[in-house]
Amino acid sequence: MPQQKQKKQNIYLRRFKDAFLIAAGIISAGFGINGFLLSSHFIDGGITGISMLLTDIFGFPISILLALLNVPFIILAYKTIGLKFAVKTSLAILGLALCLAFFPYPDVTPDKLLTAIFGGFFIGTGIGLAMRGGAVLDGTEIAAVLLSRSSAILKVSDVILLLNVLIFTAAVFFLGVEPALYSIVTYFAASKMIDYVVNGIEEYTAITIISDHNDEIKDMITNRLHHGITVYTGTTGYGRHGAKSLDKDILYTVITRLEVGSLQTEINKIDPDAVVIQQSVNGIKGGIIKKRALH
Repeated sequence: MPQQKQKKQNIYLRRFKDAFLIAAGIISAGFGINGFLLSSHFIDGGITGISMLLTDIFGFPISILLALLNVPFIILAYKTIGLKFAVKTSLAILGLALCLAFFPYPDVTPDKLLTAIFGGFFIGTGIGLAMRGGAVLDGTEIAAVLLSRSSAILKVSDVILLLNVLIFTAAVFFLGVEPALYSIVTYFAASKMIDYVVNGIEEYTAITIISDHNDEIKDMITNRLHHGITVYTGTTGYGRHGAKSLDKDILYTVITRLEVGSLQTEINKIDPDAVVIQQSVNGIKGGIIKKRALH
């Protein structure tokens, strides 16, 4: 019974956390759109950008356009990803539409560069927070994932880039060159913030180490830096004709990007000639990434 109670509490806590992140994301994205971009006639990418562009051209309320244009993608999400995600995304997009319709955001600044940068900053922060809460505020991401699954060539980032190229090309014709260029600045600022919020400062980096001093480096990583480590048995080959080869242990560990510099420094102290290979890690689950120090 205590375990069931704890499990229920964890479920409720997770739901509250998700709801809080999505609500914060809605408020932040709404601030970026209403507080910065709309008054300067700048747009973002994706369905949000299309809604803003149509608002500028035809004068339709952005809140209604945002809700209507995302409906096909929500249905697509329900059929391909699942009900829970579709419901969360529906509520998030509806919340953003209501926020844009009724929340009295101030017009922050007339400066175009500040508008482009900070508009993107708040939109990207909002989208990133919503994603961490298990929803999206823009159907473009859903479409990009599904299109990339059906193509062996295109990745998610490629699909999103192609869609946004079309949107910003249209912006050149309907809004003018300068607003379109500032809109591209907004898009890049938003993209950077999405990446930062979703991955955080603890974005992981995989480190592969090949050295003649493996035991010392292994001891340093596990006992001083308190990180988990995996040891592979490999064979190195070198020489002009590949004539020489040696059996050698290869060390593999995963650390945060903030710790890369300190690890490299410690490795250099032990073996300045060590081969150190870094790779970005998009996600990680299970295992021991870092254990607590015992003292």
